[in-house]
Amino acid sequence: MSSNTARADLLNGLKDSVPIGLGYLSVSFGVGILAVNSGLSVLTAVIISMTNLTSAGQVAGIGVIAAGGGYFEMALAQLIINLRYALMSLSLSQKLDGKFTVLSRLAVSFGITDEIFAVASGKSGEVSKHYMAGLISLPFAAWTLGTLLGGCAGEILPDRLKDALGIAIYGMFIAIFVPAARKAVGVLAVVLLSAAISCALRYIPVFSGVSQGFSIIICAVIAAGFGAVCFPKAEEGGGGS
Repeated sequence: MSSNTARADLLNGLKDSVPIGLGYLSVSFGVGILAVNSGLSVLTAVIISMTNLTSAGQVAGIGVIAAGGGYFEMALAQLIINLRYALMSLSLSQKLDGKFTVLSRLAVSFGITDEIFAVASGKSGEVSKHYMAGLISLPFAAWTLGTLLGGCAGEILPDRLKDALGIAIYGMFIAIFVPAARKAVGVLAVVLLSAAISCALRYIPVFSGVSQGFSIIICAVIAAGFGAVCFPKAEEGGGGS
């Protein structure tokens, strides 16, 4: 690949990543405030964002850390929450051109998120490592910068304002599942079941010994299993009544 082609692919990746980066900047600001409100330092919050490019995983992880959870429940919670990224990486690997090395594939797998996967998968033909570098770099930088800004703001803003901004990340999750729940009864059922289980684990005294990390795991496994059994997705092009 010529240097001009490589530069063009890099710039195209950066251009396609601008909307993702802007979204990540605002969302990670809430993550930074949440981390500081949970007792973590700004440096710790930034390191977490630099090594874990996943909003749901970070929110769950911060909750486990704040609750004093153990390594096992942290690892298990992250495995369940982020397992989809392994499937995305396997799917996207079919679109990577032949110039990808093992190290470049590992780098791409680290940077896979829902939005980055969607954009890369939507490109026609194969994608190059320079395109993926551009597509991942800006969102990664924006996610880290947003966490830094949110963490710093969390140390100087009044408590009321910090609490208000701290729920922004949960607002993002609501904005994600509400449109899907309006279109598919299965999504709504899974969300409601997960919320019901979470409330039961939180407020029923017999479950008081269940930690926050294992509560996340229990909710995710039961709700996902319920959705898979009761609302299976029909195969494309398949028959059926």
